[in-house]
Amino acid sequence: MASIRKRTLPSGKAVWLADYVDGAGKRRSKQFIRKADADAFLVLARGQVSAGVHVAESQSVTVGQAADLWLKHVEESGLEHSTVLHYRQHVNEHIRPLVGGLKLTTVTTPRVYAFIDDLKAKGRSAETTRRAVQSLGRIFRFAKGRGLAGINPVADVTMRVSKRGKARPEIPTKEELRAILGAAAGRWRPLIVTAVFTGLRASELRGLRWADVDLKRAVLTVSQRADAWKRIGAPKSEAGTRDVPLAPMVVNTLREWKLACPKGDLDLVFPSGAGQVEHHPNIVNRGWAPIQIEAGVATYEDGTDKEGKPIKIAKAKYNFHSLRHAAASMFIESGMNAKRVQTVMGHSSIQVTFDVYGHLFSDDEADQRAMRAIEERLFS
Repeated sequence: MASIRKRTLPSGKAVWLADYVDGAGKRRSKQFIRKADADAFLVLARGQVSAGVHVAESQSVTVGQAADLWLKHVEESGLEHSTVLHYRQHVNEHIRPLVGGLKLTTVTTPRVYAFIDDLKAKGRSAETTRRAVQSLGRIFRFAKGRGLAGINPVADVTMRVSKRGKARPEIPTKEELRAILGAAAGRWRPLIVTAVFTGLRASELRGLRWADVDLKRAVLTVSQRADAWKRIGAPKSEAGTRDVPLAPMVVNTLREWKLACPKGDLDLVFPSGAGQVEHHPNIVNRGWAPIQIEAGVATYEDGTDKEGKPIKIAKAKYNFHSLRHAAASMFIESGMNAKRVQTVMGHSSIQVTFDVYGHLFSDDEADQRAMRAIEERLFS
């Protein structure tokens, strides 16, 4: 049974008290200044009780407390360390300062939109805002599943991130790739050669095992990866586990490299000198960047030498991930269809393939034939 009654406080102030019985049969009440607010609350509460999703405000925890419980849960769920760090950053830098003190039951969809506006006012980028809101939604889903929240107010929030002006990936030209391969030497050469022709992610290259390389069949299998903390784990997604064909140059290079490769318990193809997981910055700073500069694939900035005289300082032109883009572009140019490119690249969906490389699937000759056909049909 539910009711609304007027009550005069000891201070003489009049309030409206909304009484109702929750899902556990316990009587609850909440006071309001206006009767209209009490009426609206009672309608909402009775509906939630009927649906089995009501949580009394007095029993609710704050967003910050729910966030702590959620973070503990994701840590214990075995998610990648980098993912947990990103979630913690979202909570501590964006969610806790702005809505952490609010009780879950008081956060409505309009309040979430206000949270978005607050993030924008603080100069947060559209992508940062989107990720913070996603994490807030995950907190509410977690809390709802454990009876700490009746609803997820983020579920009805719509965010549109404009793709206008999104830059296409930077891809080394064939001339630049030939120069890079010509300059690659020593322990870095087999890594660069493999990256150019397979499109493996840096983490997949760092975690690649000899047991997963079949030089007779000219195929390697991606079955694990090494994260930024040099920990071995599963590929980035289910699609990340895949077979990748090898070009003859890769087969020959790896066959020679296998004889000189540092040995270790991890059986890695591209380990450190001690046979352990190679640190990504070492690959970039000691291998990839110097090789580009040696190959003349560089940009030049104004600087000074030790004597203070003006000089041009060479900077590597591309990041290591550009080799993945280069491989994808060559797959597409060779005639691989989009589905096969998705599989070889280990994309989670074909939409990812089209989002990143869709512009490379163009066929100028076919487009011109189509346009001529359209013109002929119009005037025939």
